[in-house]
Amino acid sequence: MFHLTTESFAEYAQGRSELAGEAWRARLLGGGVSNTVMLAQGARSGRRLVFKQALGQLRVKEVWLADQSRIHREAASIRALAPLLPAGAVPVVAFEDRANFIYAMEAAPGGSDDWKTRLMRGEAREEAVARQAAAILNALVRGTMDVPRWRDEFGDQHCFDQLRLDPYYRFTAARHPDLREAFEEAIALARRPRAMVHGDFSPKNLLVSPAGVVTLIDFEVIHYGDPAFDAAFLLNHLLLKAAHGVPGARELGRICARELAWMEPDSTRHLGCLHLSRVDGKSPAEYLTEAERERVRGAAREMILRPPRGITELFE
Repeated sequence: MFHLTTESFAEYAQGRSELAGEAWRARLLGGGVSNTVMLAQGARSGRRLVFKQALGQLRVKEVWLADQSRIHREAASIRALAPLLPAGAVPVVAFEDRANFIYAMEAAPGGSDDWKTRLMRGEAREEAVARQAAAILNALVRGTMDVPRWRDEFGDQHCFDQLRLDPYYRFTAARHPDLREAFEEAIALARRPRAMVHGDFSPKNLLVSPAGVVTLIDFEVIHYGDPAFDAAFLLNHLLLKAAHGVPGARELGRICARELAWMEPDSTRHLGCLHLSRVDGKSPAEYLTEAERERVRGAAREMILRPPRGITELFE
């Protein structure tokens, strides 16, 4: 298998007909813990493509293995969901390289930033982004809920289990044995086949263009399951940002909570487990201080043991 790096990209481009006749300059993007992600720009045409290759062993301290074929489901889901979502809400897939677990997509416009970066910078007036994020999620759920076609094509939850349920729920439950039953109930909820679930619906996967268009990326754990997981996942990130003192995070959480309140009470049952998993799971939130981690841990346990009446009250 070809391993994509900045050093090997020129060789890779020479072997692909889709990239022929162009000199490409490539640089590494974030990619998180589970992928290699690169931005390449053609020296002659100026065309910008993002290349994504799935990793088998994730970049974390713990042993965390994942099926690389998830990359192909990701590309297929982007193509299939585009007609259901607002204009520009998903990237355009350029081509797939199935042998090397790679696909390429058209890059976001220059000057785009992910929403997490904007939030951590203390960007003001992010209410429009919050509403767009909630609108994308609502369209994703309502357009696929109880539709056999989606369940038949994306019903396999194997990668979701590998990359979410196991490292977030089971791993955290092992560190909090008294909460094991609550985590088992959350896992059972997550498995219910109700609608399409992104599985990583977070600010880092929402790109905001200079024109204010929000694009959802990173569909590697897409599946047909419980959409309340996505609602809780987004709200959990905003709750963590509020705990970290990010300006405006609490109000943005209120906005999203109001827009997604129709997915209660299941989203509240996921939220406590997700909140605790970001301090005691395999992928802890890297920006929290030790004091903040302790406060989040206490708040999460309280949410699990005494679930709130609704998600909006968590941001009050």
